[in-house]
Amino acid sequence: LQLVESGGGLVQPGGSLRLSCTGSELLLDRHVIGWFRQAPGKEREAVSCLGTSGGRTNFADSVKGRFTLSRDNAKNTVYLQMDMLKPDDTGVYYCARGSTLCSASVPIHSEYYDLWGQGTQVTVSS
Repeated sequence: LQLVESGGGLVQPGGSLRLSCTGSELLLDRHVIGWFRQAPGKEREAVSCLGTSGGRTNFADSVKGRFTLSRDNAKNTVYLQMDMLKPDDTGVYYCARGSTLCSASVPIHSEYYDLWGQGTQVTVSS
């Protein structure tokens, strides 16, 4: 059982990508969805989360103003829209399901997420 991410690829700096996260074990009205990324040689870091109500979000400072979240309940899918991409955004992006709180005032901790996807590679390079 796992989530499935898609939408990664190679993009030039300043470009955009939209990542998708879906899975049969994903219940958008019950689970918080987190996005994480891991760059080569670096630790995994939290990128963003989307609350169960769909209204609460949190974003890492490094992506605020460039990344947004949305959901399609009919498709049971969450999207991470990434604009104005930078080379530092390069990495493997993972979505994960959590039973925790997503709020702008609450740090995103990966240990509260129990089901993960296999990851999708995002490369920002000219």
